[in-house]
Parts: sequence; structure tokens; C-alpha cells
Amino acid sequence: MSFKKLNPPLKEALERLGIEEPLPFQKKILPKIKSGRDLYIFAPENSGKTTALVISTIQKLESAAFEDAPRALIYVKDKAAAMELEKEFKKFTRYMDLRIFSAYDEPDIEVQKVSIYEGVDIVIATPKKLFKLFSITGINVSQLKLLIVEDAEFITNTGIFNDLIRIPQHISKCQYLVFAREPNSKIERLQESFMARAEVLKMK
Repeated sequence: MSFKKLNPPLKEALERLGIEEPLPFQKKILPKIKSGRDLYIFAPENSGKTTALVISTIQKLESAAFEDAPRALIYVKDKAAAMELEKEFKKFTRYMDLRIFSAYDEPDIEVQKVSIYEGVDIVIATPKKLFKLFSITGINVSQLKLLIVEDAEFITNTGIFNDLIRIPQHISKCQYLVFAREPNSKIERLQESFMARAEVLKMK
């Protein structure tokens, strides 16, 4: 897949950022994500996973805001990871109206709930915070198109795992993507829930 097949605002963002051609990993993975399949995506560092995630999410959301409910939920390890991924998204969305919100464990949950209720397109959050928000009806999943786990190696204990799998139980239809460097036992256990039909893609 070349960048020529992306929507115009996204192509303009890539040109502005000086990104001319997809990396080998991105060339392989972007068409797979665009197809709508659930995917386990395993690739080493510096292969372009994060950029592929950002491009695919913006493309799926057509580079534009829509109504109030989130259309993409992205699980990350912690506050630092959430802020870094939000920063990466905002490089691409500077001239788009997509709304991105990061939720992590420190700020007041009621403040976060109100911010999300006012309208967001992409929510980046830790599993614990995302489930807490969902529990107080702070996350509406009726419009969800994508649920993503970024750098999934952080799923290392039962508490994180359980928080992560709870929201998908309430989603009727959605595309699921799990990005990681290597498989581990907790990542593989996701097949017992929302990754049951996922295709596995590995890039060396």
C-alpha cells in the first residue's frame, strides 16, 4: 500500500512531516489494517509500528470529527506512554478537527468523564482508567470502530489483563489490533476474548 491511497488530509499531513514512502513493515501492514481484520502485529523496535497505528487510525476515522462518542480506544502502559502517543497523533492532526484525549490514573475521574462527554474521537488510556471511566458510563462504545493495544508487553499481570478485556465484552462490532515486539503468555491469552479471530503477522 502506498500513501497515495490515503485520504487527502492524511496525505497532506505526511507531506508536511516529510514522510514520503512507507517503511517495509508499513507497506505490509497498512493494507491488512485497512481490510478491517483483527490483527496481532509483532515487529521489532524502529520498524514503524507507532506511525502505522497513527496513520491507520486517522484513515479509519476519515481524518474528521464525528458526533460525540469515541470511535477509537487505545490502551497504553502508563501516563508517559499516553502523553507520547497523543503527541504523535497531534503531529498528524494539526490541521484536522479530530479530537484526541488521554486518560491516565492521576487526574480526577469526574473531570475526565466530562471532557469525554463533550466529544472526542480518540481516547488513549491505561486499562485501569479506561475501565473506571466505562464503569461510571464515561465511555460510550456505541460508535467504536477501533480498539487497539499499543506495545502490549505491558500486559504482565492478572489485574491489567482483566481490566483490558472487560470493555470488549460490551462491544458488538469493532476492529481489534494488538501491537507488540514479541508474543508472551498474557498477549496470547487475549485470544480467549476479543482476539479469537485475529490473524497473526510477524515482521523480523
